[in-house]
Amino acid sequence: MDLGLKGKNAIVTGGSKGIGRSIALNLAQEGANVAICARGKEDLEKAEKELLEKDVKVIALTCDVGNADQLDDFLDQVKDQFGTIDILVNNVSALSLGDDFSDWKSSINVDLLGSVRGTRKVIPWMIEAGGGNILFISSGSGLEAGSPPAYAAVKAAIISYSKTMAIQLAPKNIRVNTLAPGSVEFPGGLWEQTKTENPPFYDMILNMIPSGRLGTPDEIGKVATFIVSPCASWVVGTCLAVDGGQHKANL
Repeated sequence: MDLGLKGKNAIVTGGSKGIGRSIALNLAQEGANVAICARGKEDLEKAEKELLEKDVKVIALTCDVGNADQLDDFLDQVKDQFGTIDILVNNVSALSLGDDFSDWKSSINVDLLGSVRGTRKVIPWMIEAGGGNILFISSGSGLEAGSPPAYAAVKAAIISYSKTMAIQLAPKNIRVNTLAPGSVEFPGGLWEQTKTENPPFYDMILNMIPSGRLGTPDEIGKVATFIVSPCASWVVGTCLAVDGGQHKANL
């Protein structure tokens, strides 16, 4: 299926590894030009090389999304080079999984406010261009109780914010949606580390997933790419769980 993304300009925050990297690669595979940012230079350069192999325009810049000035500068540079912004994927996360005030502060500043700042920055550009797509990457932790408090609360806030923005921006031809990934495993990621350091907890989570395995970043990347494409033009304000059945509530 041709998703109709060839020549579109996309931004993926936290796009150097894991889910963000896979979203960026899938967008590039469909012919979209992609800008990514991350704090770690080494992973960023690796992702940049992979994206360039897709024969699209690529921008890869170091940026701490929790730093308002750095994020603003990154987005301005992308706008200057690409001209227009068709897609924004707010993917970055501080992954603060404790309950100290420092965990709350970093989760709010990076996951929530970083996404809010990025969204508010690109909205005027998308309105001027006649439309666009904004996608938030939340988490199954934002759908139900039981996860680290700060992380879960912020991921739930992202879902709420996304829904509000979807209603406000739909008349402007800007679609806003959210994905809520379940437990996703990849080299160097949290769940690979957990598998080694805390096998009983890893096995408990694994046994909660009806599909019998953890997900892969590519499975999230493919769904994200579809959601921001014209093929999903009637999908507005949705929070879609991509989790192998891990989330079991009716809503």
